[in-house]
Amino acid sequence: MSQYVLALDQGTTSSRAIVFDDTARIVATAQQEFEQIYPAPGHVEHDPEAIWETQLATARAVLTDAGIDAGDLAAVGIANQRETTVVWERDSGRPVANAIVWQSRVTADRCARLKAAGYESLFREKTGLVLDPYFSGTKVAHLLDEIDGLRERAERGEVLFGTIDSFLAWRLTGGRRHVTDVSNASRTLLLNIHTLEWDDELLKILDVPRAMLPGVVESSEVIGDLEAEILGAPVPLAGMAGDQQSATFGQACFSVGEAKNTYGTGCFLLMNTGEEAVQSEGGLLTTVGWSLGGKVTYCLEGAVFVGGAVVQWLRDGLGLISQASEIEALAAECESTDGVYLVPAFVGLGAPYWDPSARGTVIGITRGTARPQLARAALESIAYQSRDLLELMQREAGVRLEGLRVDGGASANDLLMQFQADLLDVDVLRPEILETTALGAARFAGLATGFWESAEEIAAAWRLERQFSCEMDNAERQRLYEGWQRAVKRSRDWAE
Repeated sequence: MSQYVLALDQGTTSSRAIVFDDTARIVATAQQEFEQIYPAPGHVEHDPEAIWETQLATARAVLTDAGIDAGDLAAVGIANQRETTVVWERDSGRPVANAIVWQSRVTADRCARLKAAGYESLFREKTGLVLDPYFSGTKVAHLLDEIDGLRERAERGEVLFGTIDSFLAWRLTGGRRHVTDVSNASRTLLLNIHTLEWDDELLKILDVPRAMLPGVVESSEVIGDLEAEILGAPVPLAGMAGDQQSATFGQACFSVGEAKNTYGTGCFLLMNTGEEAVQSEGGLLTTVGWSLGGKVTYCLEGAVFVGGAVVQWLRDGLGLISQASEIEALAAECESTDGVYLVPAFVGLGAPYWDPSARGTVIGITRGTARPQLARAALESIAYQSRDLLELMQREAGVRLEGLRVDGGASANDLLMQFQADLLDVDVLRPEILETTALGAARFAGLATGFWESAEEIAAAWRLERQFSCEMDNAERQRLYEGWQRAVKRSRDWAE
């Protein structure tokens, strides 16, 4: 009898694979980083073959580490960096170019032209998204325009478009299935989130041929079997979801008003709004959370483009630390930043500003500013950006949040989590299992194959590891936040 589920967690900076048992306990994990490619300022790319090779290697390694083989797996699920865009050849499976990463600003001019042409409200109404380079629709349009002959090949169905879930599913099934799940499809600017179908009007505006699009499936659904040689047996691929929707499901945010924040490369705050697609007036996104058993759950979302990546920058860009894990101890060497603010707008600002021309800013520096103050300002920037999102989200959803569930690598940082609770005046709830993105993918796959029975069973299994409660008075909280807002203002409208 199959006793395990394998989750493939394909992220922005690394590919991971995690084996879970039937109690959702992590049995083994494997991870490999891959190269980040920066061809020009604000442009970010990945080699799709590097993504595939690292994901395949971790999948094989984790089975070895767990001491099991593919025959012990009930299912495989995928969680993925969402808007990153790949175009590959149908016959050979080879990518035609590097993947354009969700962080890339390469289509900023294209988005500006679409806004100037008056399309913003149409896209907002149909997709729940804003016209920003973040999303994959303008990325694929860019590739079709930039590569000679690619558009003609796309119209003939010779090349295929997909986000990372589609690319992995294609490779895993030996090219038999070209699909994306509804949560990833909702991030393309091409899907009508109310009908859950590709929209001909939007396809025409962006000039993306329908022939290259994947089929849209549920987040929890048996898609097809893996090629036997991939892992050694034809295991069912039975779950796919964008990483943030997967984390929301993994956090068991099943009731309207429940929310989670993932502290990864970026920060992503999602709130369950149930069967209602709540339209935002203030810059949040309306997105599909997941589709399960024919029922769709919607979410409000706010995206911070640079969250934990600011720590990577301190390590790799400035050499301030040698390992990311050193950041908490360094930041704790000072009790405050002494008025220093770091706005990590390295690739512009996401919600609620949506300003691709904003750039990174450090302000308030004096002769007394040293490494600890910069480290603390970097950590605090993650919490400030998350407050920007949560204030707006509570207002627009009409819900007062009682507790914020947190996950992602930086959520293990106690200093950051305490500052987040202080800044929000909301309890921050850290679960026992921080790998909620992978857990969500496993849960989707397990539900589709009967490995787990119901969402109620999953909700009952959620366990709290630590609660952080507010220890800061309101006057101090407002003083600090007002300083942040002034710093953000100075970072905006910088790049031409």
